[in-house]
Amino acid sequence: MRILTAGGAGFIGSHLVRALLAAGWEVTVLDNLSTGLKENLPDGTDFITADVRDEETVRRIMLEGRYDAAVNLAGQTMVDASIKNPRLDAEENILGTVNLLGAMCRAGVKRFVFASTAAAYGNVAAEDLPILENSALAPMSFYGLSKVTAERYLALYREIFGIDYVVLRFANVYGERQGDGGEGGVISIFTKRLAKGEDITIFGDGEQTRDFVYAGDIAAGIMASLVTKNVNTAYNLSSCTETSLRQLVSLLAQIAGRDIVPHYAPERTGDIRRSVLSNQRAVRGLNWQAATPLIEGLKKTYEYFAARAGR
Repeated sequence: MRILTAGGAGFIGSHLVRALLAAGWEVTVLDNLSTGLKENLPDGTDFITADVRDEETVRRIMLEGRYDAAVNLAGQTMVDASIKNPRLDAEENILGTVNLLGAMCRAGVKRFVFASTAAAYGNVAAEDLPILENSALAPMSFYGLSKVTAERYLALYREIFGIDYVVLRFANVYGERQGDGGEGGVISIFTKRLAKGEDITIFGDGEQTRDFVYAGDIAAGIMASLVTKNVNTAYNLSSCTETSLRQLVSLLAQIAGRDIVPHYAPERTGDIRRSVLSNQRAVRGLNWQAATPLIEGLKKTYEYFAARAGR
């Protein structure tokens, strides 16, 4: 298969591209390098510098590429940034997706895999956890709203133009090569600072929870979504395990081999209190489940950033 991966030089994209190439698939990466890095990709990766918001360029690339499918990992991924600049968030996450979909229609590309988010659900009552895919979509941030809106475009493009799609609502993804943004960014922030011997700060009381899932497992889920017959639906990609930030710090202390006493600061606007996603639909429909225990993934991540810090 020949795959166009928008945002492929980013954190999750770098894990996906490696997995696709290892499996013998043809991959072209489209990225504007606003947050991604070419050094994240293996040498020789077919790479195009372009922005998904550039309609004419996206159309030309899609027409020339003869792709079997497209994966959209491009976009704005930070809750706080979406609050500060809703317009930019909408341009990247909605308009960029619409440009890709329009280009696919003209080029005859029939499958689109879209990276969505647990932020689509908003704050869910404790009795309704873990969150199912048919739970109400009630985002608390413009980031979550832009992803939900893009999902609805996918459904209409399917109805009107016949493009098959798979929506993947990621839990809190973490791993090597992650930046400080995004929903799993707390792990990259903490591991980078710990690797440098610096202090860490928790926003809130530390009892807020997240569902952390390793980026290599996310890459495997995306690959499964490219070949599954169970399309035109949404899947949660998650560990289905709830971990508090205090628990996370305790695990990192074990890995770093030292005590960690975090600073505390006021919680941030738009942050969700508790989050854990059911992954049973993905188990059934994609034959996928998270395979990397949190302690193992954290160790890989810490060792990566420690090596970069020279420790």
